[in-house]
Amino acid sequence: MKATGIVRRIDDLGRVVIPKEIRRTMRIREGDPLEIYTDREGEVIFKKYSPMGELSSFAAQYAETLYKTCNLSVLICDRDAVIAAAGVSKKEYQEKTLSSELERVMEGRGMYAWREGNEQFSPTADKTAHYVSCAMPIVSEGDVVGCVASIAEVGSERTRETNTAEMESKLILTAAGFLGKQMES
Repeated sequence: MKATGIVRRIDDLGRVVIPKEIRRTMRIREGDPLEIYTDREGEVIFKKYSPMGELSSFAAQYAETLYKTCNLSVLICDRDAVIAAAGVSKKEYQEKTLSSELERVMEGRGMYAWREGNEQFSPTADKTAHYVSCAMPIVSEGDVVGCVASIAEVGSERTRETNTAEMESKLILTAAGFLGKQMES
């Protein structure tokens, strides 16, 4: 564990302020849930809680099924990182931080579909060999908890027929809706 040199006191209500620098570094936003752990040495550990993390093995199976049945490379993400990948190297994407463009898609709460002539963007902050072809935020109980995205290889002049693009959009929309409902149950 890293020492920051920052000391905070607990107030009379038992609250402690997490310094802005740490919140920024750890990408902790107002309203984000945190898990609290203790260990035998008396340390208290705060960890960002990802509700999607509870479904990570299920999400991985769902992504794998989409890839095997539709030959669609898919990433399933929580608010900050990729939690499941299929059709691409899992090492390349698993637990990688999301790109700011994909975060904006989630904040917009609507379907994103790449169209010919539009600029392509990487799904992760590390530029990759793939771009986001289609993405839909996962919404559970009114909150955005993640995203489902199909990706395609950069430079592959993939001509998308209208029917194919429409089917891809419907598959991604269905996956996001289904995962959102799973979070609620």
